[in-house]
Amino acid sequence: MKQGLVIVNTGNGKGKTTAALGAALRAAGTGMNVCIIQFLKGSWKYGELESLKKIPEIEIHQMGTGFTWEKESLDEDRKLARIAWEKCREAALSGKYGMVIFDEINYVLHYGLLDEEEVLAFLRERPAGLHVILTGRNAPERIQEAADMVTEMREVKHHFKKGVKAQQGIEY
Repeated sequence: MKQGLVIVNTGNGKGKTTAALGAALRAAGTGMNVCIIQFLKGSWKYGELESLKKIPEIEIHQMGTGFTWEKESLDEDRKLARIAWEKCREAALSGKYGMVIFDEINYVLHYGLLDEEEVLAFLRERPAGLHVILTGRNAPERIQEAADMVTEMREVKHHFKKGVKAQQGIEY
């Protein structure tokens, strides 16, 4: 029986990170240690992160500053992505965790801020039994092919399009 899955949560709908955090809660509930590395969210305050900080089995690292894709130069974003990726590798190879979540890495790969082949090689060679979840829109095709499970969140309707702002407890 295969142990250690690669899971991709992608698509333009809401819920990719939320689904990964649900998996983290489930894993922690079984005594598994989980490490979450967030590529983009920086020091943003989210209700779920405040809750997860109270669970000793779950460790969270907010590594980004909220990348903006309209910058003239993506050098800073590329550097931050590299630092976050090294944290991902360190956590995954430490033997301390049964699950690692690379939150928003699909954006980083889509924009070419990390080498896709490097990530694919890691997924192929990751420690046996380690569950890896990759989130974010625009998951590259080869990442999806390498995964054991891919879920695409599809937006059907969203209140934001009617001018309703983000709601505490829903979006953050």
